[in-house]
Amino acid sequence: MNIAVNTRLLLDNNMTGISWYIFETMQRFVEKHPEHTFYYIFDRPYDKKFITAPNIIPVVIPFKCRFHPYFYTIWYDLLVPMVLKMKDIDLFISGDGVLSLTTKIPTILVIHDLAFEHYPTFIPKKMSNYLRSKTSKYAHKAVKIATVSEYSKKDIAERYGIEEAKIGVVYNGTHQLFKPLTVDQKTEVKNKYAEGNDYFLFVGTIHPRKNLHNQLLGFEMFRKENPDAKHKFIAVGNTWIWDKALNDIYESLEFKSDVNFIGHLPTFDLTQIVSAATALMYASIFEGFGIPIIEAFQSETPVITSNTSSMPEVAADAAILVDPFNPLEIANAMSAIYTNPALRAQLIEKGRTRKECFTWSRTSDLFDEIVTPILK
Repeated sequence: MNIAVNTRLLLDNNMTGISWYIFETMQRFVEKHPEHTFYYIFDRPYDKKFITAPNIIPVVIPFKCRFHPYFYTIWYDLLVPMVLKMKDIDLFISGDGVLSLTTKIPTILVIHDLAFEHYPTFIPKKMSNYLRSKTSKYAHKAVKIATVSEYSKKDIAERYGIEEAKIGVVYNGTHQLFKPLTVDQKTEVKNKYAEGNDYFLFVGTIHPRKNLHNQLLGFEMFRKENPDAKHKFIAVGNTWIWDKALNDIYESLEFKSDVNFIGHLPTFDLTQIVSAATALMYASIFEGFGIPIIEAFQSETPVITSNTSSMPEVAADAAILVDPFNPLEIANAMSAIYTNPALRAQLIEKGRTRKECFTWSRTSDLFDEIVTPILK
């Protein structure tokens, strides 16, 4: 069979959680199926490292598909169908929650979450309206849907009226580079990023859904409650939306000088900074999964995460769960990890066990269970 794969999000040095999901899952899936030909569809020149097997043929549509309804409409409903027809494609796999409504080619769709339905104001209005008007149609048109948690499966089924049998849960995995560091290695990382101090680490796009403002308020309370603590607060991730509410909170912080925004980090550097942290701060408002949680487990770093959406499912009992809308709860969790070595050790041990539930090999196996019946 000829199988086309939407790989427009495979961007060298700019890989998001969805990008890694597509790359890692498809790399293993392609290896399992040498009898099929896979056409990877990019929207710009690609890095050859993404072409991991001889049965992958790259195709470039020279039209960058930006996050806007105009670009999505042209790319998915005009240009992609032309490629599918030209290459005589039998099956289309799209890993970013969007498919073509103008082709009859069977499509397997990965919907990572419905955050835009729950919090439509968290993304630009035009794109919010577009996704809320189109995603139900995408879900009904797909022959099968993969999603990354039982929470998202139920959410998709209930909101769009999709039979649960049509939806398969295909969890995320973690990059093999995430691993514990030695004490000396952690010291090097702290010297590099935190002036030699311990630090709490936020990983994620700076965006209202990631709830950075309440985590900063929690950090402020933590520092006031623990005057002997010299911890920094480090935020890793690109800035998408820095709104007035976040700016006002940041400017009001007494410990503003101890907050460090360092932007996007390459994968290796990210693994280092996660492993050396006192704890990962992942008190997001809404997530379909939350990859940084299991990256921290892999790194043997304690986790503070939210008691909402999919995060309790992913973390189970291996993290401290907090109300993301309550900065005091966040501060108390930080204090507990700072003051209680036994708790830290317990969380790390439970994380070691929990991480085994989330590997890219398992992801590939689960994805294979969805796709293989369609290939017969």
